[in-house]
Amino acid sequence: MQFLKMSNIRKCLSLLALTSSLIVTPASFAQTNPRGLPDFTELVEQVGPSVVNIKVFEKTNSQRSQRGSTDSQMQDFLRRFFGEEFAPSPRNPNQPWPKNSEEKINSGQGSGFIISADGLVMTNAHVVENADEVLVTLTDKRELKAKVLGSDKASDIAVLKVEAKNLPTVKIGDINRLKVGEWVMAIGSPFGLENSVTAGIVSAKQRDTGDFLPHIQTDVAINPGNSGGPLINMRGEVIGVNSQIYSRSGGYMGISFSIPIDEAIRVSDQLKNGGKVVRGGIGVEIESLSKETAEALGLKSENGALVRGVKEGSAAALAGIKAGDVITHFDGKAINTSKDLPPIVRAIKPGTKTSMTIMRNKTAKTVPITVDTLNLNEKAEETNKKPDAESKNMSWGLKVSDLTSAQLRSLRIEGGVKIDQATEQSARAGLKSGDIIVGINQIEISNLKQFQQVLGQLDKAKPVYVQFIRDEWTRYTIIKP
Repeated sequence: MQFLKMSNIRKCLSLLALTSSLIVTPASFAQTNPRGLPDFTELVEQVGPSVVNIKVFEKTNSQRSQRGSTDSQMQDFLRRFFGEEFAPSPRNPNQPWPKNSEEKINSGQGSGFIISADGLVMTNAHVVENADEVLVTLTDKRELKAKVLGSDKASDIAVLKVEAKNLPTVKIGDINRLKVGEWVMAIGSPFGLENSVTAGIVSAKQRDTGDFLPHIQTDVAINPGNSGGPLINMRGEVIGVNSQIYSRSGGYMGISFSIPIDEAIRVSDQLKNGGKVVRGGIGVEIESLSKETAEALGLKSENGALVRGVKEGSAAALAGIKAGDVITHFDGKAINTSKDLPPIVRAIKPGTKTSMTIMRNKTAKTVPITVDTLNLNEKAEETNKKPDAESKNMSWGLKVSDLTSAQLRSLRIEGGVKIDQATEQSARAGLKSGDIIVGINQIEISNLKQFQQVLGQLDKAKPVYVQFIRDEWTRYTIIKP
């Protein structure tokens, strides 16, 4: 028998203690990782009864010419929204439409959710587009005909009304409490499979998808038929309306988009009261303020919305706003980025008098402004004008000329020079023939001689800030050296 020395015993005991501390037991794992996967069962029981399936029917007694237009629009929509695979095949032009005027065809389906106990239902505008009849199916299997109270294509929100009472309703959440990374759940009817539940997390807020509104991006599985259904947080509140997916196959690919519920509610309130949506507008084009632009304007902060263009005769033009101004506050609310301004302005009733704070020439200035009506159909047309006077070769790839008296009167301006040709860095900055330069580095330009003098005094190693007029809009750009 061998005996261990006390020193060796102490070493063994120390080793055993260290080893035991490294052993991970289920209890210790639970203590160090208290967060488990969420349980959605209670949420489904709570919100599920408020989610409905929506079927859209079109009558077959429409004229073939109208039907052909409808088919084309539907095909274009399905290809854009769900991919080529889910767009219906074009109808055979030699195949006659059914003679029975009462016959209807099921032209689409989607989801929705009940927002009032007396039968108001919210869904996507594209779900009920071109519908002759809408049928809403509740979770208790009741089928109710629905009337479309109003539809807004810009926000993709529609409000329906069914004749029923004491219906289960959803709770509306606070979009400002939504955080990237939190769990969310969707309920809808993908591919016609009613009351399907999917879950994921918020991937991003205010994602610009190229549409009218920024969206909530999630990785919740959304497929054809989910459109118009609710996006729900872990408190059982609706924080979005499922609207779009990113897909190359027509099915879910890990990215989906929802309309923020605050904007959806603003739209629905107007739709149910008047059947249409009226939004405030001030007639400006804006963009975020980059570090380079802030330095060119002599600003210490990159907060604010940079005015890229001002529509002639608009509320902003009447208030004296110019391209190159930086809007830092509107209606008493801070504007940190360009995304902050549009929802604030749109929410204000046209005709309302308010104020805005701008930065111009490194100085803050508060100006009064009367909000106008936003015109979503307004588009600027591109024009190219031929030179009316002899051009002079200038720096920065520009050829410019003086404006005639008739041109000044036509444009209703007091001075400026017309671009006859833009090449090299000027073309890269977006300038082109026909543009009217009215300012350089916030110095007003009245004629060709002054233009040459101002350019001659500039540091060619630094960016040049240019204000110009195009299609009745005063805009700005930066020519980089």
